[in-house]
Parts: sequence; structure tokens; C-alpha cells
Amino acid sequence: MAMRETGVGTKASGEVCRVCAGRTYVVERQGDQALARVCGCSENCPVCGGRGHVLVEREATFSQKVGPRRYEVMEPCGCTLRRRRVALYNEVRLPGVVAHASFDNYRAFNEAQDRGRGVAMHFGHQFVKGATSKGFILSGPVGTGKTHLLAATLGHLVIEMGVRARYVEISLLYATIRRGFQEGKSGGEIIGPLSEVEVLAIDELGKGRGSPFEMETLDELIARRYNAGRTTLFATNYSLEPERKARPGGPTGYRTTEDAKAVVKDAELLRERVGERIYSRLCEMCTFVELPKDTPDRRRTRQEMDSLHPPPTGMRSMGR
Repeated sequence: MAMRETGVGTKASGEVCRVCAGRTYVVERQGDQALARVCGCSENCPVCGGRGHVLVEREATFSQKVGPRRYEVMEPCGCTLRRRRVALYNEVRLPGVVAHASFDNYRAFNEAQDRGRGVAMHFGHQFVKGATSKGFILSGPVGTGKTHLLAATLGHLVIEMGVRARYVEISLLYATIRRGFQEGKSGGEIIGPLSEVEVLAIDELGKGRGSPFEMETLDELIARRYNAGRTTLFATNYSLEPERKARPGGPTGYRTTEDAKAVVKDAELLRERVGERIYSRLCEMCTFVELPKDTPDRRRTRQEMDSLHPPPTGMRSMGR
């Protein structure tokens, strides 16, 4: 990890800490949120002795006659940076279910998922603070790891790079604004902070009733970020296809009412859910990654495997 100090994250014996695996911090599920804390192995910093800053020697040339000169400056210690980044992570408000999400433990079932992981990793590792960066949007069925990749990306940006970021599930944002109205708050007061963070992840894009209130809220949020050149990441269950594809019917062309409803739902496009104005901006703001409709639901696959291979009697099931 880039911000580790010498000797931190290890025991006196030289062994790597089993709690944090040498990362010096721990991310845990606490209620419905993923929260970070400094690991106990790193609370007492051996570098600064708890002062939070260190003297660092620098060399610079202030005059051609004098030549290069050495001098000392006071800089924040790595432990101070770690505490700041842990605090930043806790402002992201990631769901507790993805507390342990990382690029390494993302399981890809097909080439499209592998590409999605690659796009997210490339974005995270190539991101430059302060620069305008193109985000990405992940589309696919439920349970295919879209939120996992959003969480892994934000975790990397915040903990490793100190980027200010936020996560929001769109229907919960609508509910938060409605509650705010009852407390005398305007929608702008809630949207404002989301408009200003360097990277924002919007999950479940397209979800909702499509009411004027929801469309106006989404349009304002994306417009603010688009106009400011800020990076936004998205995940959606709706197709990114630009047009509806023809869906062949049965031999006689007849469909039951339920079949017709299923076909319509399957064919829904993000473009139709968010409108032409927002969709056009998404095309400019993001790299599109679409997962096939037959991509396995990881939650169902895990449950089905567990039911086929239950743990031996007397053994407790480990959390995953």
C-alpha cells in the first residue's frame, strides 16, 4: 500500500498483521454501511511517535551562484494521511454488503464481466486527481457484480489516493430528498454536496417511477456534474443499446399477457428510462460496458451451490 510506513502493519516478530494483512487499515460492515478504521497494529506510529508529522530533508536550487542547498520541511506523517483517508472512506457511504469488495475478489463468469473488471481497474489505477476523467457505466442483470466493481473502484480511489468520493443508490436519494422536503430542506441542499465531490458513483440508474420529480432531480444532478467536468460512475439493470431490437414471437406471433409484459421489461432501454438529454450526456461522460442477459446471478449461484453442498453437521458457515 502506498501510504504504509516502515514497520507498520507488521508485528514485532516481523510477521504481517493477520487482521489487516499489512494494509494498516480495516474495512468492516457496520449495520448497513461499510466503514473503515485504523488497524490496531498501526495505532502507535513508530515513525513519528504519535506526533503526526515528520521532518523531511529536501534539496533545491534557489540561486545559480549558491547552487543546490539542502533544507528541512515539516510534512504530515504517513499515519496522518492514513487517518485522513479512513475518514474520507467513511464519508463515501458504501453499502455494508460490499465492505470487502475489491478488484482481486471479483469473480468473472464471462468475457464481458472480465472486461468490466478491466475497465474499472484501469480507471482506478490511471485516475489523476484534479484532472477531467471519463467515467464508466456498467449495465447488466441483477447479481452480476456491478455494485461490487463500483465499491472496489471507490475504495481504491479513496484509500490509496485520497480522492473525495460518494456513492448513492438513486431510489434512496429520491427518498432522502422527499424526507428533506418535510424538514424544510430544498432538493438543492442535498444534491449540492453530491455535485461537488471529485468522483460520484450512482447505482441503480433508471430505477424508480419516472415521475417528473425523479427526472428533474436526476437531470439536475447529472447536469451539474457534466457542466463542472466532474467524473461520474454508474450501474444500471437497463440495457445500454441505442435502439430496441426486434424480439421474435412464437410460431403464430401470439403471446399471452404475461409473456408480453416479460418481453417489454426485458427490452427496456436505459435511454427510455432516463430520456434523450441524460442519455446523450452519458455517452460523452462514460465508457459503456454491458453484461449479457444470461450472465449468472452470483447471489443465486452461491445459494444454489450452498444448498447442493451444505457444510458438515456441527460446522458453522463462514460469512462471505
